[in-house]
Amino acid sequence: MLEINLKQLEAFVATAEYRSFTKAAEAMYLTQSTISSHISVLERILGVRLIQRGARQRVALTEEGERVYRESKHILNQCQALQDLGNQSVENQLTLGASSVPGQCLMPELMAAFLKKYPDSRYVQLRGDSMQIHRFLEQGKCRLGFVGSAVNRQAYHYHAVAEDRLVVITANQETYREMQSKGVTGRELLDRPMILREESSGTRQAMNAYLSQCGLSKDSLNVIAQIDNPEAIRSSVSRGLGVSVISWLTVREDVAAGRLLAFDLDVGGAYRKIYLCWRKDTILTSLEHKFVRFIQDQQLRSAN
Repeated sequence: MLEINLKQLEAFVATAEYRSFTKAAEAMYLTQSTISSHISVLERILGVRLIQRGARQRVALTEEGERVYRESKHILNQCQALQDLGNQSVENQLTLGASSVPGQCLMPELMAAFLKKYPDSRYVQLRGDSMQIHRFLEQGKCRLGFVGSAVNRQAYHYHAVAEDRLVVITANQETYREMQSKGVTGRELLDRPMILREESSGTRQAMNAYLSQCGLSKDSLNVIAQIDNPEAIRSSVSRGLGVSVISWLTVREDVAAGRLLAFDLDVGGAYRKIYLCWRKDTILTSLEHKFVRFIQDQQLRSAN
């Protein structure tokens, strides 16, 4: 007979993710002593210490705790998936996460087409940067996500749905118009005052990868601001605050309208992919299978 129960695993996983007994207790609507008791029993059953307890520091997992966390999360995800399969109210609803670029530039058109094909379907969309969407997937807050970087191919399936390119955007000023007419590349503008996306965004990670490939250091950039909102970056650049490396998908309308100028980073361009991803241990529902096939079909059509 099994001594371990799901409440013990849920208490441990919540404490590991919140790095706090108090926050885990609040999230599970339990007392802190109950959370601690569940974890203590789990440690006794397994015969290992899972958490390094300290009065003046955040909860930290032991090496054994890290391994048990991964297995516990897998078990809870499987149980949730099994429960969802029998829940018809969930069966016709997608829970999706989307980082900034795909959320703003790809999902509205994709979801309009999907709901037209499957009119009884519904979806909930969570927003964050690429790393936040991966955390949402890890925590079970969403089950499918659109992201601008593939951070863990061992734990996730990644399906490329679109190709994006990085550009340097500037204000539509005479100086930059002259540079553009002379064929100046975005790389030649990297010494200008720079506005960057946040470090955990897919765009920022792609830019860092480009700099590394060119043998450039991000510390050499003249960074005057870091902003986590592409719209705010576009507005700041248009007012002459600085230049920025950003996704072409997010600025193509501004460039077409003459509000901004865009320079390819290099003559051949600098590209990155946007992915639909989900955890490998996720059991997809019937609707999720339909959605994945639909996205794959849309990508194949756009490639032809």
